Amino acid sequence: MSKVEESIEVAVPVSVAYNQWTQFEEFPRFMGGVERIEQRTPTLTHWVTKVDGVSREFDAQVVEQIPDERVAWTTVDGEVRQAGVVTFHRLDDRTTKVMLQMEHEPHGAAEKTAEMLGVVKRQVTQDLKRFKSYIEGRGAETGGWRGQV
Repeated sequence: MSKVEESIEVAVPVSVAYNQWTQFEEFPRFMGGVERIEQRTPTLTHWVTKVDGVSREFDAQVVEQIPDERVAWTTVDGEVRQAGVVTFHRLDDRTTKVMLQMEHEPHGAAEKTAEMLGVVKRQVTQDLKRFKSYIEGRGAETGGWRGQV
């Protein structure tokens, strides 16, 4: 398993950043390679991705969710094997640090080479930058799920 850790500061309150992150169907707006996410249950999502012409589908289960603090997941079905957690840290009333930690298993020679070249880490960095632009540009979340898992 390979590991990635990245963080970014966003100029919104912690509840706004957290609430937006719980809107999984909105992820294609800021995550490269994510074509579609379907929220099947409060904790189960189905992902459709396409990266460098390779399409994949998989299900991910939220295994821990604490409002304004963290969302943790693991894949449960499909070709992709990964697990991770996103944590939200209040820096002040209007600034939040979003930290993503993820483990994933590259498949095949191309994915293993991409991993060695730091492609996944750069993708995560760019996704977090796009999340920052998305949420700061909106100024408010598109929704939120405050349930606890």
